[in-house]
Amino acid sequence: MLDQIARLKHLNSRNFFLIAGPCAIEGEDIAFEIAEQVHSLCGQFQIPYIFKGSYRKANRSRLDSFTGIGDEKALRILKAIGEHFDIPVTTDIHSEPEAAMAAEYVDVLQIPAFLCRQTSLLTAAGQTGKVVNIKKGQFVSPEAMRFAMEKVLEAGNDKIFLTERGTTFGYQDLVVDFRSIPAMRSFGATVVLDCTHSLQQPNQSSGVTGGRPALIETIARAGVATGADGLFIETHPRPAEAKSDGANMLPLDKLEPLLERLVRIREAIS
Repeated sequence: MLDQIARLKHLNSRNFFLIAGPCAIEGEDIAFEIAEQVHSLCGQFQIPYIFKGSYRKANRSRLDSFTGIGDEKALRILKAIGEHFDIPVTTDIHSEPEAAMAAEYVDVLQIPAFLCRQTSLLTAAGQTGKVVNIKKGQFVSPEAMRFAMEKVLEAGNDKIFLTERGTTFGYQDLVVDFRSIPAMRSFGATVVLDCTHSLQQPNQSSGVTGGRPALIETIARAGVATGADGLFIETHPRPAEAKSDGANMLPLDKLEPLLERLVRIREAIS
């Protein structure tokens, strides 16, 4: 599986790879429903696919927000999806002990944006030997992500993704500086654009993060055009019913036409 991920950038030079799934693992049936549909679409368009789902949501605005169905239960679902569809799977981790725990179940360890400078966490993730996907903090320049990358490299691991997910703009909005994609690629990183979290509107007075999902295609098109190696898209068949981040997820039935258009853009610039 790791060899498969290492080849993602080169598997099809005319295509990007896709990291997609629900924000959080809500249950086995819904996770498999999403994985099956996205896996089928990626096969149709020859897009390498990594299934994503958070086994636990540790960064919530409100105490009563959904955080998960239980760590081991969610991690077992992730592993089952990977084995059933023969695809890599990813989840985010929040502390050093979680790195080794999650590595037993998934192929890619995701470092949340707020933790991208956390040396001990990056080192622990790197030491697992898994691919490490570091999300660029909303407060960090793309050039400074070189140092986050170096922490994983120093742990003896060169399987690294860097993900652009927007930069804080005021208190309740984010913007994407597309210069960050070539900037991070310039020091040898495999660069992913998070097309959904880049459109979050955090710190709402309700304590529930908002979003602008109508702009997902705009962000994704620009990411492909500026050379992103991969795209990250959270998707759900019924975003309004999702237990986490529904406000900025792509409805699952809109993914097929979006991928079709993105593949054509990639072909045009190759």
